[in-house]
Amino acid sequence: MSTQSRRPGVLGVHSLDHFAIAVPDLKVARAFYERFGLDVRQDDGGLDVRAFGHPHRWLRIVPGERKALRHVSFGVFEDDLDRFAAHLAGLGVQARQGQDPDVRSLWLTDPHGVALELRVADKSSPDAKAPPTAPKAALRGAPMRNEAEVVRPRHLSHALFFTPSLDATIDFYTRALGLRLSDRSGGAAFLHGVHGSEHHMIAFSQSSAAGYHHSAWDVGSIDEIGRGAAQMARAGHAAGWGLGRHVLGSNYFHYVRDPWGSWAEYSFDIDYVPADLDWPNLEAAPENGLSLWGPEPPADFVTNHEGAGR
Repeated sequence: MSTQSRRPGVLGVHSLDHFAIAVPDLKVARAFYERFGLDVRQDDGGLDVRAFGHPHRWLRIVPGERKALRHVSFGVFEDDLDRFAAHLAGLGVQARQGQDPDVRSLWLTDPHGVALELRVADKSSPDAKAPPTAPKAALRGAPMRNEAEVVRPRHLSHALFFTPSLDATIDFYTRALGLRLSDRSGGAAFLHGVHGSEHHMIAFSQSSAAGYHHSAWDVGSIDEIGRGAAQMARAGHAAGWGLGRHVLGSNYFHYVRDPWGSWAEYSFDIDYVPADLDWPNLEAAPENGLSLWGPEPPADFVTNHEGAGR
């Protein structure tokens, strides 16, 4: 984003810059994310996934024997990188300098072996609540089916990952990276950035092992969520969950099952946490962890297919 909000005097990552996964077939991955409405580009033996009209790379996909989370990258302000190095050393967390000559970065691992990067980058998390898409002036509110525009998400809202210890993960990501707990419910926790971000830029779900559960992509209306679901169903990806509304984060949603048992979510109207607000986090009852309303989720919605074979 062009304007970069910042909470003075506080050390914390400002964005979920991108994350990387491995999949067995890049052609399948490319077809899925293009049908979802994203800008997928071949680069350096893998795929870079962007939103149309936005220069930022949100997702990196590389070839691998099976679907697996490779790393998670967070953006930091340039003058914070050395502070992070000292901060991590003080916590006894080992960090090494990145080897990319074009990017200043630190690499470390979380308590469960997930590779993390802290990279100097522009703030890609929003600096304000994303506005709804302005309706087009027309006599009819809905277009003919054959005239409906392709749904194209505007930006990556958040990603959710599995973790074998929710308590240890919350402790590490808040103490080491400066993220803040938004809310928690049962086996899930939602964290936001202290420099202004949506209700959660990253979330975690308790599981047997680390892994990738879903990525959520911001769209501009409930109608776009519905049209996105129809768009994917016509392309052969009818399996999913929605339409519904979450309690924690408040966003409307529809999830589409990807070819590897994880999910891609169309998301609209998620809560926003400004840089000058201390969000009143809460421990919500388990029934509030999934939805305020909507259909029941699929039986395997929280199955960690990466952990199943370990």
